[in-house]
Amino acid sequence: MPDVEELILTIVKPLVEHQDDVELKSLPGGRYTEYELSVHPDDIGRVIGKKGRVARAIRTIVYSVRAKDGKKVRLTILDPNE
Repeated sequence: MPDVEELILTIVKPLVEHQDDVELKSLPGGRYTEYELSVHPDDIGRVIGKKGRVARAIRTIVYSVRAKDGKKVRLTILDPNE
């Protein structure tokens, strides 16, 4: 799944100011491969965007890709303030 991980990081890193704090974890599951994205607390608004538009656009791109094993991909953006 490195291609999907690279895709997510390629999209997210230019959006944030603290690129070193971007973390992506892969959690393999049944029908889906879940990715959990965490960013610096100051950058969460940049990744989510107004009314979630940026997050929705990122998910649209990522969800259109299937992993090499044929599983669908899911992306969860973790809120560091919770």
